[in-house]
Amino acid sequence: MKKLPEKEYKAVVKNTPLISIDLIIKDVEGKILVGYRSNSPAKNTWFVPGGVIRKNELFANAFQRIAKDEIAENLELSQAQYIGLYEHIYESNFANDPSFNTHYIVNAFSVQLSIKASELKLPKDQHTRYWWASPDELLANEEVHPNTKNYFNGFVSFSQNK
Repeated sequence: MKKLPEKEYKAVVKNTPLISIDLIIKDVEGKILVGYRSNSPAKNTWFVPGGVIRKNELFANAFQRIAKDEIAENLELSQAQYIGLYEHIYESNFANDPSFNTHYIVNAFSVQLSIKASELKLPKDQHTRYWWASPDELLANEEVHPNTKNYFNGFVSFSQNK
């Protein structure tokens, strides 16, 4: 599935909610991956990896593509645990156009990696840097976006499931 040209994507973001997948990636030490976002929305905050599902893209294929794009790993949906459905509404948008906001319907998944964090070759196109942190560290840090923090309010209940 190809990306829409920017003009068409802008119209979609302006007029519809986007369906997306967020990935709560855990390393072998139980640390969670967040990236410091370099683009809007949620620019200049720590956020979990994720992305939108494209038109006619099967959900499992979107999951694989997003994992590959966001963390440069081949992951299957069957490796993930579904956390829940979330709604994210941002005042800004990718185009930095003040006339509209961004609305996501987010499917959140937890993925337990079998490798150390240092073994990942993380891309830098959407994040200027990465941080592997405990849920407590994420909740305590003011630069972690509130939508990311929402994933960890009940973290103990799903972190025990591998």
